[in-house]
Amino acid sequence: MDDLPPTVPSTDTAELRERRDRLFALASSATGFMPEDEGESLYLAALRAGASVGNATFVEIGAWCGKSTVYIGAAAEETGAVLFSLDHHHGSEENQAGWEHHDGTLVDPATGRIDTLPHWRRTIVDADLESCVVGIVGDSPTVSSRWSTPLAFCFIDGGHGEEPAWADFRGWAPRVVEGGWLAIHDVFANPDDGGRPPYDIWLAALASGEFVEDGECGSLRILRRL
Repeated sequence: MDDLPPTVPSTDTAELRERRDRLFALASSATGFMPEDEGESLYLAALRAGASVGNATFVEIGAWCGKSTVYIGAAAEETGAVLFSLDHHHGSEENQAGWEHHDGTLVDPATGRIDTLPHWRRTIVDADLESCVVGIVGDSPTVSSRWSTPLAFCFIDGGHGEEPAWADFRGWAPRVVEGGWLAIHDVFANPDDGGRPPYDIWLAALASGEFVEDGECGSLRILRRL
């Protein structure tokens, strides 16, 4: 986990470690695109946020089948935070039929559309995280336009196209409190490695002067609001 120390609460116990290991194993087996080291780094960043801000609220934008939700949810559970997991659950552009990351097993035969919500729900139930993880099914710009709760931690991993990525950044980054954390996934400096918009919004966050780098692992970038 590059640049992110293995910070854990001072009350870490064998029982807590066993619970964490179980959640990490479940996250690893869930359908999704996040490598284990990035997931654990995401957990550590959220853990710092939950430990630093009392009664913390977390948001993740883009949940797919719940892999990242479990990593962040583990940190929420340990620190008493609540994670709101937002996704329309119909997949991004790159998940649709004919694209590289399409998974036909996630298509609802009744509608012919991707529907990851049942898979996300099963992941959260299996993880026993329903007390600290709340699913929101909807459009990110619509929800952000009505959102008023300050965020200790925000994870952006929604659509990687130009329009959805910038809408997520503009809608949610301003909700992060001073001293809070913003995490962005799939940030690739080389456009041959992945879509450009996540990299562009990461640069925009740094250029704004409101955020500073606070760690990275693979394509995951962690920022902290000044």
